[in-house]
Amino acid sequence: MKIWVNEQIDPSGMIHACIACCDESQAQECHESFKKDLTQIQKANGWVAQLRTVDSWDLVPVNALKLN
Repeated sequence: MKIWVNEQIDPSGMIHACIACCDESQAQECHESFKKDLTQIQKANGWVAQLRTVDSWDLVPVNALKLN
C-alpha cells in the first residue's frame, strides 16, 4: 500500500503540519495547499512543504492527520 505524507517542515527539521492519505490526487491537492500557505518569509528562512510516500501506516509520523 502506498501512503502519501504531506509535511510542512521548519529550518530545524521540526514538522509543524502533517497529513497522510492513500489517495494520490488528494495528496497532491494538499501538497499544493501546504506550499501556497508558506509565506515568503518562511520560505526565505528555510521552511519547506514536502510530499513523500511510505509503505506502511507505521512509517507515518504519529502527529499526522490520517485520512483514509
